[in-house]
Amino acid sequence: MDNLKQENIQEICFNISKDIILPKYRNLKNQDIKYKNGTDLVTSADVAAEKELKKALLKIIPGSNFVGEEEYLENVNILNAYNEDNYCWTVDPIDGTSNFVKGKEKFAIMIALTYKNKILYSWIYKLLNEEMCYAIQNDGAFIGNRKISTFSKSNLNEATGSISTKYWDEDYLDRLKLLKNNFAEVKSYGCIGFEYVDIGLGKRNFAILSKLSPWDHIPGILFIRESGGSDIDFNGKPYDFTLRNKNLIVGNSEEFNLQILNKLGEYS
Repeated sequence: MDNLKQENIQEICFNISKDIILPKYRNLKNQDIKYKNGTDLVTSADVAAEKELKKALLKIIPGSNFVGEEEYLENVNILNAYNEDNYCWTVDPIDGTSNFVKGKEKFAIMIALTYKNKILYSWIYKLLNEEMCYAIQNDGAFIGNRKISTFSKSNLNEATGSISTKYWDEDYLDRLKLLKNNFAEVKSYGCIGFEYVDIGLGKRNFAILSKLSPWDHIPGILFIRESGGSDIDFNGKPYDFTLRNKNLIVGNSEEFNLQILNKLGEYS
């Protein structure tokens, strides 16, 4: 795809960060903050950034589809775009909105480009240090110009990662509480984009996830796969955003993910 250049995506993220998002960082007014679905935060910066991302990305591939976290609130049918014979952009304008609202440092812009059920490119842009983490299908995962590869722990009791705390049914919730005791540390960053990057680097080892909204996971999944990591759901199947898996284990290796899955099975 000749008209898709990494520097163009980085420039788009940099400009939207500088012009829209960072001016609101630690400077949000009450009227800038709302709740969607009664529980999840959204800010005026999320909404404005997504609109500008859509404009800029659709200029790169005219006629392509677009799925954004904030647009989804207005039209849940936009997810049907993934089944069309067309390129589709997926965007989370501020991954880690709660961190952003609280003035914490872990939040990111996340973008992916897909074609049907294939993830072709993904980008996770860390605004505060202007760091671009990206992946290209069959070409690798990169931070800046540096190609990276992950490495895994051998045992669960040496591993650090996170387990989603919401949106599980009661059966899984009880089993996951028992599973949690097998790891060295279980702690969320409050920004899954940052977690995906650190799993790709081998700084963290796993994430066990529920409520798989595509904008939260498509960008990170490609980054993990291209860094040498792996993903499986509780049925042992890889993530497929067109089929909408209900849960997911992401880790440094397939073998490590299967250790987690097998341990979870012991509590059934």
